[in-house]
Amino acid sequence: MRTAAKTIKESTTDIAACDWDKVRGDMDLKGYSHVPDVLRFEACDEFIAAYNRSELYRKTVTMERHRFGLGEYKYFDYPLPELVQVIRESFYPKLAPIANAWMERLNLDTRFPTEFAGLQKLCREHGQTKPTPLILKYGPGGLNSLHRDLYGEIYFPIQIAFFLNEPVEDYTGGEFVLTEQVPRAQSKAIVLTPRKGDMVAFTTNFRPVKGTRGYYRAAMKHGVSEVRSGKRHTLGVIFHDAVS
Repeated sequence: MRTAAKTIKESTTDIAACDWDKVRGDMDLKGYSHVPDVLRFEACDEFIAAYNRSELYRKTVTMERHRFGLGEYKYFDYPLPELVQVIRESFYPKLAPIANAWMERLNLDTRFPTEFAGLQKLCREHGQTKPTPLILKYGPGGLNSLHRDLYGEIYFPIQIAFFLNEPVEDYTGGEFVLTEQVPRAQSKAIVLTPRKGDMVAFTTNFRPVKGTRGYYRAAMKHGVSEVRSGKRHTLGVIFHDAVS
């Protein structure tokens, strides 16, 4: 079934059409960027159809069992489906300059390699060898508690979600939720309803925000509100790997 996974190819996406200047501007301003029409419907449907192909995955997590929410997700195993690998390798060099600019603004010593292979090498040097791209599935009542996807000492501060179903048509509820911790104030909530094939890039942990005395870290989390009806699937592409 490895060969079947490779039918999910770059030809089923419009990733080359992403406006990276807009993504950079959005990430700096808000900590996330919503980009419509990145995955073609063919790719969305293929990922959903492959959900029950157990040989594609290294691990299945039932959220309720771990009090993460209600639903299920599966981590892909290496070798990744071709499209997921292409996204990791081609999106990372576009996002690394944003991440490094963030580190510089916050006066942090961390700098990320310019190419994805360099990040993967860094992960392996720190014992992080397990792939983290995953697909999530929710039914009625499903939800994902607010969280961060860190997985080890090395983590890249930007990740991507691709939305595989059409809201209202395929499911109701299930909004994508981001929260941002505002110093000395209540946290701010951002609620998005991306359409089928849309992409959201967002911060994994925190983003720099300019205050009166320079930049400070604004901590952010993400999750999914309760699905009221239907089924909702999401493809998550995280760039750093997990500890063994």
